[in-house]
Amino acid sequence: MPSKDEPLLGHHAMLSSDGRAKTSPPTNRWLVFAVQFLCMTVGLWNVSGIASRIWAAPIVRVSRTTMCPQQNEIYPRSNLSVKLNDLYNSHGFRVRAVQWLSGAIKVPTESYDEMGPVGVDPRWGVFGELHEYLAVAFPKTHSTLRLTKVNTYALAYHWEGSDGSLKPILLAGHQDVVPVDPDTISAWPYPPYSGYYDGTFIWGRGSADDKSGLIGIFSAIETLIESGFTPRRSVVIASGIDEESAGYRGAGELAIYLEKTYGKDAFAMLVDEGGAITELGGLQVAKPDVAEKGYLDVKIQIATPGGHSTNPHEAHLKRTSPLYSTLLCAAEHAPDMDGHLKQELYKSVKSDRALKQVESIVFNSPDIGDIARALSTTTQAVDFIQGGIKVNALPELATAVVNHRIAIDSSVSELTTRLTQLLEPLAAKHRLDFVSFGRNVSVLPSQNARAFLSGALEPAPISPTDSAAYKLLSGTILATYKESFAGRAPNDRKMIVGPGLAGGNTDTQFYWNLTRNIFRYNHLSEDSFQAIHTVGEAIRATAFVDGIRFFSLLIMNADEAEEL
Repeated sequence: MPSKDEPLLGHHAMLSSDGRAKTSPPTNRWLVFAVQFLCMTVGLWNVSGIASRIWAAPIVRVSRTTMCPQQNEIYPRSNLSVKLNDLYNSHGFRVRAVQWLSGAIKVPTESYDEMGPVGVDPRWGVFGELHEYLAVAFPKTHSTLRLTKVNTYALAYHWEGSDGSLKPILLAGHQDVVPVDPDTISAWPYPPYSGYYDGTFIWGRGSADDKSGLIGIFSAIETLIESGFTPRRSVVIASGIDEESAGYRGAGELAIYLEKTYGKDAFAMLVDEGGAITELGGLQVAKPDVAEKGYLDVKIQIATPGGHSTNPHEAHLKRTSPLYSTLLCAAEHAPDMDGHLKQELYKSVKSDRALKQVESIVFNSPDIGDIARALSTTTQAVDFIQGGIKVNALPELATAVVNHRIAIDSSVSELTTRLTQLLEPLAAKHRLDFVSFGRNVSVLPSQNARAFLSGALEPAPISPTDSAAYKLLSGTILATYKESFAGRAPNDRKMIVGPGLAGGNTDTQFYWNLTRNIFRYNHLSEDSFQAIHTVGEAIRATAFVDGIRFFSLLIMNADEAEEL
């Protein structure tokens, strides 16, 4: 294992133990990419121009077994897919697709953190306007599929298949969008709810997150019905109304309804928003997220002047981590990967010593070490501190809220136990009565400290990547890319598929009981959309059409699959 004074990755100035600058050898751009790849949807990483400033490492040929198996493209046997592909490549269909998405963007379905119950808070009423639009825009979908409204505005569509013995597939996309700050409207190139099309981009709040996903599903189904497709395998659409705030009133209610209607583990697979496609060195990599970190807000309240501190959680690279899987994919398919790292990755499949070597190289990388550690452990951030009302008066009550993103191999219980162990000695030192998550840990007179639990969410179960569902998804992604506008470009670039990890949480947090095959994926490349949650949100029209192509192929491929 390299020591702190041994060279790691990259020509970067580093400080040795005596404080003098030293230099390490060339950084491997594939290591940077592996973590960039996982962070793309979390918003943690900005790599503009990074490939151009990082040197490639020596190439070493190593014999090995396949560590990152890739599927071939999967196409439906039906000739319908060929006809649909020609349709999707036509200018006329692109115009129609733009109209579909633009119309949905024009309905400002904003959701807020502090909205009252449906039926009480009038701001929910705008979702009814979106439903009216959907019924007009997609008439065949609404005359063919059975619609159930849950909690008034959450939607469950049922497209009944002819073979009831086949598990349905579940497609999800949320109706709500992040509110637009009125003070920023003048900074938008076009009004945020105009759905304006400039010939390349469709502009507006929700164009990328997530009306392109939801309308992409509807567009695919409408087109399939128009083309005469009838499914063997049932298809269900679930669309929540508050994914951008809490999710409880939308997906939370839908999950209860779907489990009651279909049962536990009743679906073959679920696809919702999530990871996307990124590019490095001419290679396209699609990243369906197979897990999500957990979530926990801890409110620490002290009724006398004082404070607290905690040590960072120790990070470890584990074979069960999607980050490790991504590194294996890079070793398998990147011809310019650093030879030493590649060899250690091959050996790490069985060797714990080699795994520690890989961990040391990755976590000590000056480029991506911090991000890699954050993905591999529980992170914490003090998001809110409050105390006192006057500069010369000690506060009688001080409060801090600490947000945690829980590692996929940890749990809420493990974290609260650790926090109790850290805070209890501090409470004793300052003679505070300490109540930790409802349990009275120590009893002392007068002064008190309390730790409250709120917003707890366990890390998501990791969806298996050796399942028929993952293989079907991978083959469909590759087939979509092969036929897409990007894949047919003159500089035709190879694509691989690798599992990713989501640092944030989607509506899938409520659907764990419905299937073990939960995949969070948007068929979008990183240059096909912009400004999610901020000024100037937009999506390329060609990318939106490719999203429709993806959902069409997924439905048809799942319909023909026998092993799901």
